[in-house]
Amino acid sequence: MTKTVHTTNCFNTFIQVAEDCPARSGEEPPARAGNPTVAGLQYKMIAEAPYKYTSDDVIFATSARGRQLGAKATKQELSLAREEFFSKGQACLRASGLGKRFGWGVHADAEGRVAIHAVDSKRYQALARDPAIQQVRAMRTRRA
Repeated sequence: MTKTVHTTNCFNTFIQVAEDCPARSGEEPPARAGNPTVAGLQYKMIAEAPYKYTSDDVIFATSARGRQLGAKATKQELSLAREEFFSKGQACLRASGLGKRFGWGVHADAEGRVAIHAVDSKRYQALARDPAIQQVRAMRTRRA
């Protein structure tokens, strides 16, 4: 019996900021008690290498399990841990603080690789108006 493998990857999709996002420009997520938050780790990973990683790469690397393994893990250990991690459904980047709180839209290209764009940028506006790209919103923080 094979395990079902879930994915958070999306393709040709733009995740706009949530309707109730308080940020009017892209803000770097601050550390909490001197430690980076998950949103801060996601921001750093995507901002330093736009269109290099998929959503699955980012979600796994910034999860507790991914951070625990870190750079010291072998490829086989990482592969097994990742397979186990994605054997259960995981929240996608729509649930990330980047779009819910900090003013970042997430664009996934045709190959599923992601980049972030500040809500007040020209690139964000162009992606948000592009009819060739699927448009979705980050999840709201509060119920409607």
